[in-house]
Amino acid sequence: MKAVYSHTIYSTINHLPKEWDELAASTIFLSKEYLAILEKSAPINMSCHFIGIFDKETLVGIAVSQFIDLNQLESFGERDQCIKSSVRNIVFKNFCSHILLIGNNTLTGQNAFVISENANPTEVLKTLQKAVIALKAIFKAKGKKVHMCGLKDFCEDKLNLLEIPEFKPYLRFSTQPNMIFTVRDHWKTEEDYVAALSKKYRDQYKRARKKATGLVKKQLSLEEIMAQEDTIYDLYHHVAKNAPFNTFFLPRNHFAVFKEQLQENFLFYGYFENDRLIGFNTLIKNGTDLDTYFLGYDDSLQREKMLYLNMLYDMIGYAIKEQFKTVIFARTALEIKSSVGASPLKMYGLMSHDNTLINSQLDFFFRYLEPETVWKERHPFQD
Repeated sequence: MKAVYSHTIYSTINHLPKEWDELAASTIFLSKEYLAILEKSAPINMSCHFIGIFDKETLVGIAVSQFIDLNQLESFGERDQCIKSSVRNIVFKNFCSHILLIGNNTLTGQNAFVISENANPTEVLKTLQKAVIALKAIFKAKGKKVHMCGLKDFCEDKLNLLEIPEFKPYLRFSTQPNMIFTVRDHWKTEEDYVAALSKKYRDQYKRARKKATGLVKKQLSLEEIMAQEDTIYDLYHHVAKNAPFNTFFLPRNHFAVFKEQLQENFLFYGYFENDRLIGFNTLIKNGTDLDTYFLGYDDSLQREKMLYLNMLYDMIGYAIKEQFKTVIFARTALEIKSSVGASPLKMYGLMSHDNTLINSQLDFFFRYLEPETVWKERHPFQD
C-alpha cells in the first residue's frame, strides 16, 4: 500500500517537533539553532515558515520556506545601471514582486529540505508541493498574492528527484555556479597550499600578502560585534547595494544574532587599520564544510590592500588548519575565486509563475533578464 504523507506548517521554531534536529543532522542550515536566526533577524522583506512532512506520526521530511516581498526593497542593486537592468527591475516589481521559495535565499547550496532515508522521496516531495499550495493560501488570506514559486539550489544528480508531475509546470534553470574549494588531504598548513600553486599564482599570493602589511585581523566576540554594529552594517551595505542584483538586505543586528545563536560555529573576522574596522568576513562551520557568508569592506581601501583576495586566502588557511574538506565560496566574483583554487559546481533551480501565459514564456524572460555569466576559469595549481 502506497504511503500517504501529511504536512504541518510552522511559523515559529518553538512549535517544531522534538525530532526535527535528528533529520537536520546533515546540515546546520536546517537545524533549530540556525532557523532561530531566520526567525529573529531575517531580512525585513522576508517571512519564513518551516515545514514538517509526516508518515502518520513519524517525521519523514523537513523543509524551510521563504516569502520574499520585493515591493519592500528600495533598490535591487546599484552597480549595473543599464536598460536591461531597468527592464528587469520593472518586471520584478510588477509581475514577480511576491516570491515563495522552498530553500534559503541567503545561502548557496541545497538547504531546502531533508528527506529521511526510510521515507519514500517521491511522496515526500508530492506532500511538499501540497504545503506550497497551503502557504500560497496563507499569504493570500493576508492580502499578498504569490506571483512566483521556486526551489533552490540542486546539483544535477538531485534534479531527478523533482521529475514528478507536481513539478512539471516548473521551469528548470541554472544561474551562476557555486564555487567550491577542495582542501587536499596532504595539506596541513597554508604553506602547503602556497607550495601547490604555480609560480604566477604564488606571486599573486605574495603580492596580496605584502599589500596587507600593517592590517590587523581579529576574530570578534559577540560583545565586539555588537559594539561595532553600525560600522559593520555600513561596510556590509556598501558591498550589498553595489551587487548587480539583490532580493533582500540583512537587518542591522543580523551578525550579532548569528553569533549569539551559533556561537563557535559562526566566525566573524574583522580587519583593522590603526584600530579602525575597514572590512570583515564571516564563516559558518557545517560539518566537514566551511561555508563563507557575508562580508563587507571599505571600497577606498579594498584595492589598495587587496582586501578581498586576502580574505579568500585567510578563509583557505583556516580551512586547512582546522582540516575542513571543502570551503563553500558560493556565487559571485567567480574569476577571482577560481584564481585561488575554487572550482565551479553547476547548480539548478525550479520556478513557476502563477500566470499561465507568463509561465509559458518563463524560459524566454529568464534568459533575457539573467543571461549566462561569461567568465574565464583559472587553474592556479601546478598539476
